[in-house]
Amino acid sequence: MDAGRHRFDNFIVGSANRLAVAAARAVAESPGTAYNPLFIYSGSGLGKTHLMGAIAHHARTIQPALAADYLTLDEFVQQMHAAVSIGQAEPFRQRYQRVDLLMLDDVQFLTGRREMQNEMLRLFNVLQGAGRQIVMTSDRPPSEIADVDERLLTRLAGGLIVDIGTPDYETRVAILRSKCEERNARFAPGVVEELSRIAFGNVRELQGALNRLIAYQSLEGGDIAPGDVSGIVGRRPEPNVGEFHSFVSGIQRAVAQHVEAWQARLGEAIAYWSGEGYRVGLLERALVDHATDPGVDTILDEYSAAVDRLRALEAEATAVDAALGGAEVFRDPDALIDAELLVDRARAGETPPTGPSAVYTRDGYEVGTANLLAVRAADAVVADPGRKYNPLFVHGPSGVGKTHLLHAIGNELAAATGGALVASVVSAQDFVDGLIAALQDGSVDRWRARFRAAGALLLDDVHFLAGKERTQEELFHVFNDFHSEGKQVVLSSDRPPTELGDLEARLRSRFEGGLVVEIHSPDRALREKLFARYLVQADVEPDAALLAYLSERSVASVREIAGTVHRLIAAADVAGANVTVELAERELDGPGALRVPPPVAVRAVDEFFLDDEKVIWDWPEVGGRVIEEWR
Repeated sequence: MDAGRHRFDNFIVGSANRLAVAAARAVAESPGTAYNPLFIYSGSGLGKTHLMGAIAHHARTIQPALAADYLTLDEFVQQMHAAVSIGQAEPFRQRYQRVDLLMLDDVQFLTGRREMQNEMLRLFNVLQGAGRQIVMTSDRPPSEIADVDERLLTRLAGGLIVDIGTPDYETRVAILRSKCEERNARFAPGVVEELSRIAFGNVRELQGALNRLIAYQSLEGGDIAPGDVSGIVGRRPEPNVGEFHSFVSGIQRAVAQHVEAWQARLGEAIAYWSGEGYRVGLLERALVDHATDPGVDTILDEYSAAVDRLRALEAEATAVDAALGGAEVFRDPDALIDAELLVDRARAGETPPTGPSAVYTRDGYEVGTANLLAVRAADAVVADPGRKYNPLFVHGPSGVGKTHLLHAIGNELAAATGGALVASVVSAQDFVDGLIAALQDGSVDRWRARFRAAGALLLDDVHFLAGKERTQEELFHVFNDFHSEGKQVVLSSDRPPTELGDLEARLRSRFEGGLVVEIHSPDRALREKLFARYLVQADVEPDAALLAYLSERSVASVREIAGTVHRLIAAADVAGANVTVELAERELDGPGALRVPPPVAVRAVDEFFLDDEKVIWDWPEVGGRVIEEWR
């Protein structure tokens, strides 16, 4: 967003947006005190993003030191996932907690994202408590955003909620005249007013129509008369596909005499539906495969009917499982049958829970002596799921890479089977929350069926199930179903099964019956690899001396390594210097040096197949154990 281009002085104010502009000005002049949060909603193309830019521009003009940050909800989600993947969740939170003016666009995509809703709730509490301003936009009011935590809705309602309507005739005239001045465009008297009489759905459509007039007048080399406007633009508003597509559409109209009318209609429909996010293979084939009109009215009607059906199916699927909202199958009219089958499976509880995150890859998992046995076991599980080590139980202290490894296994299982095997990766807390929600709405059978629909179950942080009797009972039955069907189960915990005192004995025995492997705190070789990776990701090319110094320092987790790199980058920025071994020594060995206790030596214990007989081997040295196992 270009806050310099988006200002209050070039935002046309009319009856449909006057309240929103007044509220935005008040927020910009007094962040955190006027309306906090400010929630602006409207249809697409009516000026929400412009207003956010204007708020930032005006606020910084008044307070140059004010820290403002603008991003879409999808960008916020991506940044959070990336931070979690490298153990930087806390620095990520702290970064946004220090922002004076936080602007989030398109928050309607919060639907079904419970983890993100919880994260935003925590962030809002901190920002509002510190008197920092929050501004959000959406295409609908908070009450109409489906599947959002009630606590979050309460906080949104505690500020000011304003909408922006479609511009009236006078506002459309003012907008068009302003745009003509910006573009240095000149029209005959009455042309702008004639264009303004067409009730376009939003400002982008209005600008697109103006672009078509400018292009037509430029190509034809003569002035447009008011009576020509309707024929050039058409009485029906153009689709909201952005200014660029509208401009291209204008060029197409200007040279329409060289194109068959049915081809032009198909081209416009392709641009429109592409802009709406739908696949247009059906329309493209009709355009390419026919030299004469194939019956364009029928084709367009059938396509529109298919889109309407997809929208209805998506609504049905989301009502059953919010995580299905936005699935690709609901964007492709060619896949209408697949969409119907997905809804049928959702109703029957046959859609598995959340799959692995794409940010956690096997290639991105650094391997050293401290985690080699666990990685080798994970690779063996991928090569022969459900048979060699089932279950695989990975344990170790927080921050050593257990979650990353679980997601990497899920991604590798999917890749190895060409997507045929669907792995569900779920945290123990989400497992508990899902069961509670199912108990509340009477959908426990569907909840069970969803898990059993997965080809592999990867359950993170099972130590959180301690003391939760009903959840343990459900997990017992799910586990038995998976094992009896030869489906892979992988679990992680901060301690081995034998130390999970509040876990039922029948679950402990099953966990111990597979392979139990430990991930230790990073050893020196692994620390060197990780420091090198994180420094390179931060655009720092580490030299041998710096890596040698950093890798000699004992750390308890991978997250601590990422935090150390973050600290060094910040120190270098403050000092205006490069990250060198001298800077690292000053920062890490000075008064604020990190104090980390050395890792505790732990016995390596393996427990193999789910059998009547279980063998536990004690090895004094992990490397020797690995060599023996994989010889």
